[in-house]
Amino acid sequence: MAMLHPRLAADTGALGETDLCWLRWMNDQRFAWIIVVPKRDGLREWHHLPMDEQQALLAQVNDLAGQLERITDADKINIGALGNMVPQLHIHIIARYVDDPCWPGPVWGQGTPQPWADGQVPVWIAELALADGVITGGC
Repeated sequence: MAMLHPRLAADTGALGETDLCWLRWMNDQRFAWIIVVPKRDGLREWHHLPMDEQQALLAQVNDLAGQLERITDADKINIGALGNMVPQLHIHIIARYVDDPCWPGPVWGQGTPQPWADGQVPVWIAELALADGVITGGC
């Protein structure tokens, strides 16, 4: 059984899951930020997935990016799969605004994350859950 990297587990909350992926949200009040993590042990690169799973992952990321853009009215949606600090393949989908604290630069390593208080979650999550039947809460 695949395991979520400890850093991803510590920094994110569960949104739901599909057969292929865990869907998570980054615990940082500064950004509406989704993380998609394929449930495959030892997977480091997107191109290491079989082609049908690459396409399913792309469809999932595109769907979530479109929903996040619509829900947040973001100026820009950033999508990235860096993996320099966490080797497990994971894809970031981040709503960005021209007046956000890191604009126009990247969010990684910039400023201090502002975690939500225990039991609090961003409001956009409820709208995302209503928009996508796959997201059912809890993983």
